[in-house]
Amino acid sequence: MTDTPRSTKSVSKAATELDAIPDPRSEFPRPLRLPLHSDITEELIEQLVRGFYTKVRADPELGPVFAAEIGEDWEPHLGKMFDFWSSVTRMTGRYRGKPNAVHSRLKGVEPEHFLRWLTLFRETARDLCVPEVSAIFIDRAERIGESLQLTMFFDPVNPGRILDLREKAG
Repeated sequence: MTDTPRSTKSVSKAATELDAIPDPRSEFPRPLRLPLHSDITEELIEQLVRGFYTKVRADPELGPVFAAEIGEDWEPHLGKMFDFWSSVTRMTGRYRGKPNAVHSRLKGVEPEHFLRWLTLFRETARDLCVPEVSAIFIDRAERIGESLQLTMFFDPVNPGRILDLREKAG
């Protein structure tokens, strides 16, 4: 079997076609999939994130935990959260971090903090979003909380340390 050499013309055409594909690392990459809901906009994400973290900062249980890690300048963290939630709900691919790795290094966080975190997040989502959209955000937050708990606290000797974060229908 002999290899058939490719013509320069076909290689050049393929390279041109590849150049036409947007770079996913660009500032505004083309979404690979559609948003989970048409009501989820960048503006809504920013309102949700800012509203939620306003509650977190004022919360006697969570405020000190976050303040110890973030300090006084919250804008860089909020910017990451805008990108994160845009990626999770709008499929923009803007977030490039590794949340499990980052959270696994945090000190002073206990599984119970995730229950309070979700309570504040659910309140904020329900205050700002129509029920269908708040349900999307809450579902994602619950899944994220479960994943972070497993990363941070899983112990095969004490599996009960991982808390059930799913909201009970009631």
